[in-house]
Amino acid sequence: MITVVSFVVVIGLLILIHELGHFLVARWVGVGVERFSIGFGPVLLRWRGRETEYCLSAIPMGGYVKMLGEENPLEGGGASAGWDPAKAFAVKALWARFLIVLAGPAMNLVLAAVIFATMLVVLGRPVLPAVIGRVTAGAPAAEAGVRTGDRVTSFAGRPVANWEDLGRAVSTAAARPVELEIERGGARLVVSLVPRRTTVPDLFGEPKEMWDIGVGPLLTPQVRTVTPGSPAERAGIRPGDTVRAVAGEPIYTPEELTQAIQKRPGGRFTLTVERAGRALELPVTADRIRERAPNGTETEVGRIGIGIDTQAAVTYVRSGPLAAVGQGLVQTWNMTQLTVTGLWKLLTRQIDSSNIGGPLQIATEAGRQARQGAGALAFFTAIISINLGVLNLLPVPMLDGGHLFFFVIEAVLGRPLSLRKREVMQQLGFVLLMLLMVYALYNDLMRLDAFRLFR
Repeated sequence: MITVVSFVVVIGLLILIHELGHFLVARWVGVGVERFSIGFGPVLLRWRGRETEYCLSAIPMGGYVKMLGEENPLEGGGASAGWDPAKAFAVKALWARFLIVLAGPAMNLVLAAVIFATMLVVLGRPVLPAVIGRVTAGAPAAEAGVRTGDRVTSFAGRPVANWEDLGRAVSTAAARPVELEIERGGARLVVSLVPRRTTVPDLFGEPKEMWDIGVGPLLTPQVRTVTPGSPAERAGIRPGDTVRAVAGEPIYTPEELTQAIQKRPGGRFTLTVERAGRALELPVTADRIRERAPNGTETEVGRIGIGIDTQAAVTYVRSGPLAAVGQGLVQTWNMTQLTVTGLWKLLTRQIDSSNIGGPLQIATEAGRQARQGAGALAFFTAIISINLGVLNLLPVPMLDGGHLFFFVIEAVLGRPLSLRKREVMQQLGFVLLMLLMVYALYNDLMRLDAFRLFR
């Protein structure tokens, strides 16, 4: 029920905002709107305004704004049908029609910025304490004598209050000696080190260079859930256990714990956990799981069936309204760039098409985020809103981007394409979108292992 309700709320809000963009700009430039519909198919609810019929339809997978005279200014009879032909969409200037179509995707991006800004004001952004976890052997910090548990208070003369401050300070470093001020056991220490350039993978696995001193945050993993019948349950692992090491190797973050388990499919190893102040050595054998990487290759990874939280003293820093607006816009821009990059990698087959998700994946993730709280669901809604805005700008007939493409052609030729050509391209776009929808649904079912009964 949580999954269904969350999905309806998220999708309903995104459709409403998208169609509201078309509707408001159409009214602003003087175009009459015949129908404003949330959803497709049979109408469940309808009410009549002064000029527009508002509908709630049965299939919540989109919506539409039907404007007067979209293709023909006399469509529907014009003045004889009781409306002003001057309000027809087709007779409006090209710039007005362009803005009407652009307003839908633009409103999705605006919604994301509003959600991000609101979260920054109401909840704040999570920040980690600047406490050192892993110190990479041979790195500048290790050579300077930095240890796990040290708290950084300044870097190159810049005060450091949290891990975000430290990351920002290191990112602007150079290959010259800098002073790192730390606290250790109540004592203040100052060490000198030289940052180095290092290559790390980005979210898509592509290498990128950055300045580094060889330290990571202290995010001690804590077991949140244990799956019944899993290797973790058989080993005696319990919710609340703090994981300190895997196979004798210290663990400082959930990512390190996940990676340590994944690289041991079918292997037997010892998990060192802390429970009620006592250290326990628990032997566990990881299951073998086939997992598909973003590039489409399948690999075998280990799983033991635990959900993980962290013990870090995460704090939340709230922003003022004006600062939150700017930060919300920056975050929206960054996520838009990330979405465009991911889409390009999909189109160029750098990312496997099995990563394409459909409504079932959105519903599943919406339910999962809702269980984590309103903030997590709001953030998820903003991400999906950005994806919807970007996808709708693709130059594919049936999408807003396809209409914008037609307008660009009209601006170049000095006249619109013939109605017949647009109809053919719209039909082609409809077929392509239906094929994509079927493929996305197939991927969703494969992720849910819905075909297991037929094997």
